[in-house]
Amino acid sequence: MGYYSGPDYPRLAKRGFFLGLALFVVGAGSELVGHAFFGSLPQWENTLFFALTMIGFAIGFASPFVFGIIMPLTE
Repeated sequence: MGYYSGPDYPRLAKRGFFLGLALFVVGAGSELVGHAFFGSLPQWENTLFFALTMIGFAIGFASPFVFGIIMPLTE
């Protein structure tokens, strides 16, 4: 008798959301703190923090839909 152990979609959705949230908070917080303490930041740091913010937003927004709604429906 076989035992089927598929992916744990609720856990993946939660972890993906919190990963996206962490990236967003690190990106936005670092940009705010960096400008508050150091004034102007180098352009590469602005780009890095902006990219962290956008990637975090995209992962945090898409992960619950992908792993919470779409993937369970495809099984």
